[in-house]
Amino acid sequence: MAIFNYGSINIDHVYRVPHLVQPGETLASRSYQTLLGGKGANQSIALARAGAKVQHIGRYGEGDEWVLAQLESAGVDCHLVTASPLPTGHAIIQVDDQAENAIVLYRGANHSFTPTELPDLLKTAQANDWLLLQNECSCTAEMITLAAQHHLKVAFNPAPMTAQVAQLPLESLNLLIINKVEAQQLLQLDTFELSQITQVLSTRYPSLAVIITLGDKGVVWVDQHQAIEVPALPVQAVDTTAAGDTFIGFALAALSRGQGIQYALELGCRAAALCVQRAGAAQSIPTLEEVLA
Repeated sequence: MAIFNYGSINIDHVYRVPHLVQPGETLASRSYQTLLGGKGANQSIALARAGAKVQHIGRYGEGDEWVLAQLESAGVDCHLVTASPLPTGHAIIQVDDQAENAIVLYRGANHSFTPTELPDLLKTAQANDWLLLQNECSCTAEMITLAAQHHLKVAFNPAPMTAQVAQLPLESLNLLIINKVEAQQLLQLDTFELSQITQVLSTRYPSLAVIITLGDKGVVWVDQHQAIEVPALPVQAVDTTAAGDTFIGFALAALSRGQGIQYALELGCRAAALCVQRAGAAQSIPTLEEVLA
């Protein structure tokens, strides 16, 4: 079973700082790196390293072919990735001494897709293949609708969360993956109370399975039949940049293989625990062999 990932390709500009920059403050960085990133690229690499057959759908700016080479070297099928005259999307990332991060995104080539192009991008997809989306490319609503028409299973990780997400055809999804802040934003709740969040999600989207990632508290799966909680592993975090993307890649890879929900969540949590002990984004994502060990 294939997983198509309609996702962003970014260049990450990563600055290590003692603390996240405050308004009006000028802060010297301790180090600087230029790395492959973007939630889409990170999740495709995580899927590939988790043993999934993943085809990335995305765009990068002309002259940045090195990002394509890195995706391919990780085992990602890139025949649906093309160059664009627009600059490659990029992110300005601060990482502080507590392993927290702050990110500014520029969408660039990620937003060069038009609705008329989408059917050709999914023409090789088979019923019950998965389509994974984030919220960093254009035409998200159209892609969700198209995938549902092709009888694909659709997983959506709506990051960055915007007011428009609630207007998307979420009823066409099979799986929604959000963190606790995104859950509050989507449901327009002032506080995060897990029992309240799960109840509202079940009422508003009764046919939808939802994974809520809780950082160092683990994850929760909620659907109309069950709620499953899996704790995070207690590790010393160095950099949390790609932890969520790693979890998604490993959990979805397991689900696509028909492995159980509990196993998929546990596998994703183990992979994320390894990821946060390493610096960087894509290069911090472990292999399946490392996670199983």
